[in-house]
Amino acid sequence: MRVAGAQLNLTVGDLAGNRDLLLDAMARAQEGGADILLTPELAVTGYPPEDLVHRAGFVERNLEVLHELAAAAGPMTTLVGFVDVADGPSRRHADANDRGISNSGAFIRDGAVVAKYHKVLLPNYGVFDEARYFVPGSPEGQTFDIGGVAVGLTICEDIWVAEGPPAAHCAAGAEVLLNINGSPFHMGKGVARAELLSQQATRFAVPIVYLNLIGGQDELVFDGQSMAFDAEGTMIFRASQFSEELFFVDLAVGGGADQEPVVAEDPIEEQSVYRALTVGLRDYVHKNGFEGVVVGLSGGIDSALTAVIAADALGPEAVWGVAMPGPYNAPESESDAADLAHRLGIRLDVIGIGKTFDAHREALAEVFADTPEGVAEENLQARIRGATLMAISNKYGQMVVATGNKSEMSVGYATLYGDMVGGFAVLKDVSKTLVYRLANWRNRESEVIPVSIIDKAPSAELRPNQVDSDTLPPYDTLDRILELYVEDDLQADQIVAAGFDETTVGEVISMVDRNEYKRRQAAPGVRITEKAFGRDRRQPITHRYRG
Repeated sequence: MRVAGAQLNLTVGDLAGNRDLLLDAMARAQEGGADILLTPELAVTGYPPEDLVHRAGFVERNLEVLHELAAAAGPMTTLVGFVDVADGPSRRHADANDRGISNSGAFIRDGAVVAKYHKVLLPNYGVFDEARYFVPGSPEGQTFDIGGVAVGLTICEDIWVAEGPPAAHCAAGAEVLLNINGSPFHMGKGVARAELLSQQATRFAVPIVYLNLIGGQDELVFDGQSMAFDAEGTMIFRASQFSEELFFVDLAVGGGADQEPVVAEDPIEEQSVYRALTVGLRDYVHKNGFEGVVVGLSGGIDSALTAVIAADALGPEAVWGVAMPGPYNAPESESDAADLAHRLGIRLDVIGIGKTFDAHREALAEVFADTPEGVAEENLQARIRGATLMAISNKYGQMVVATGNKSEMSVGYATLYGDMVGGFAVLKDVSKTLVYRLANWRNRESEVIPVSIIDKAPSAELRPNQVDSDTLPPYDTLDRILELYVEDDLQADQIVAAGFDETTVGEVISMVDRNEYKRRQAAPGVRITEKAFGRDRRQPITHRYRG
């Protein structure tokens, strides 16, 4: 059985564009002699369509596209992900007469839709809200005949449960399991997927082909790495990561030998994360119609890495750097920013904020009389810089990319309406220690980030001789505490028991809790951990629980 897989970068809501990509893949797979072509989960609508599925016109047009694809289908079977109208009440209304919708797959061939499958297990955790939208399919096992082979179809979550749909399909006689996905990336996800799929193939003694999409969608980024396993659980194919690809896998069904293994390299963690960030930024910019980006270059490591990612993602001609020296910036900060811009080949403008800062202080002098200079004056500088970047964005149409990292966002070490300004925050889910790892990894390819930027002590440079360690624990310590509290949901006593100072833990947790209001107003950013701020972690702003 020859299975083709279309690892595509689809766009949510671009029904016509997605249709054209699917038609092209169908033609190429037919030419390549495939018995069946797999396309991603909800390929017609893009994944995840979220509340667009509440619009009747959207669902109707998605069904029209499915039938346009079916009309173009030849003798090869294509499995198309789409939204189907289902039996049972809608998730949106309690009225039982209001029919629901399902996350579905359709088998099309010879000009018609020949069979459908409705996803059974609807994930409702982390970034997933499928129980909000869809009604589940029947848990009873079923198979579909593809050229005389009994095939069991599962959609994403369906295959992750040991006693779920795969068991039912195999009990019904499935000789091959096909799994189509919209599975977002996070660090370590690829290993977990491969282990799970290998175990399922071994358990049911049937080959499995897993197809995933690629590309960025708001905070999510999909990494592809589609895979196939033989009936003994051996990986015989793995597609590339973060790249579109049409592949073919020859499976042994009922005897014979599978194809020789063709397994793409499994990248190291820094490479995977870096590619996730570049794809996430590139697709956010392009799919939302921006021509380029503006990045404030402070001479520090975060803005440097942000600019490098932007240049790699969009091309240096699409990146506009702006250095905005103020009264407390060291001379090296401006020269480091200039050195970085030269190495990247991006535009750099220098716009000093000193006069603007003086004008604000003069305007506020009466109101601020008899008060010591402090945080208000520090944040004023950051807000002047934010306003400057937004002015350039408004005038020329480029999107501002915020440069803050996850460590800073966690503890509120960022200025609302200042350095938090931006349409997208590419490092939002990247800890400070990982920022350094990524910078050093990228420099091994070519030294685009000056060593002086990497070696200097981190500083906001908003007051004389300021460094981050004046306010925060060392980043190695801070990031580990944040991982345990934010990502692992441990309580203070559990974190202390893991070997951390009780006072430090208490201070960090307090900073995290009281800065939820800032994070709620932050720009979206690429998700690269199992629990990012935003879709993953949903804490109330107003609450009094401490623990």
